[in-house]
Amino acid sequence: MNAIRDKRRDPRPTEELITLALNEPDDDAAWEPVTVLHARADEEVFDAAERLCGSPVAKERRLGAGILGQLGQPVRVFPSESFDCLARMLAIEDDPEVLESIAEAFGHLEDPRCIALLTPFKSHPDPLVRLGVVHGLSGQDHPAAIDTLIELSGDEDGETRSWATFSLATFTEVDTTAIREALVVRLADPREDARGEALVGLARRKDPRVLDVLLKELTSKNVGMEAIEAAEELCDPRLIPALVDLKNWWPGESRSNAEWLDRVIASCTESAAEHKS
Repeated sequence: MNAIRDKRRDPRPTEELITLALNEPDDDAAWEPVTVLHARADEEVFDAAERLCGSPVAKERRLGAGILGQLGQPVRVFPSESFDCLARMLAIEDDPEVLESIAEAFGHLEDPRCIALLTPFKSHPDPLVRLGVVHGLSGQDHPAAIDTLIELSGDEDGETRSWATFSLATFTEVDTTAIREALVVRLADPREDARGEALVGLARRKDPRVLDVLLKELTSKNVGMEAIEAAEELCDPRLIPALVDLKNWWPGESRSNAEWLDRVIASCTESAAEHKS
């Protein structure tokens, strides 16, 4: 909260912050003045962002959408007005980077009305737009959103595929046969992050098909964080020998990761005791 309060007290005028965001070549540095605008979140900021959204310059429209998506911290302000502005933009926009920014802004607003607006873009030829659709629909439990994320979890673009898998695995409590089957397919994905997220998603749902794959992962030479997270979610006593062996060399000198492993082993041991009683 102190950081947000400090940003609200930033003396720089709104237009100066916008100019900085537009002219800074480094993306991370360019985002800093935007976070100040998010925290300030007054009517002047909203009006400036709305003007940017109507600009003939794509970079300015992209910034406008990025501002509207996160106005107000920790509580959003102007959510309906922001949604309406973004919806108007989406209806006429054709620049892939701006479309991605609009979709991501919808994701931050968490308004279910975005589902019908974004799903038509799931087959857009630019992978950047399809990735934006994933971010825009993440956390939405409506069947149309879930179906779109399932489809995009098999996208030809690796980043889109991985983020869609992550969304299905972690950002929804929905548990259907279709979701599980989509995650099972990703267990053989060439991307390590997609495979890892699939492990976690199936373990969270206690799907028995994940056990053998997880055991193989835990006994491999390159064990990822997702495998430990999946073991923690599955909490199956049959994982204990692999976890104990793993502790001999993983995670090296990281004390926090070693303590994490200890907690996972303890949880699996408690689960074994519960099954016996």
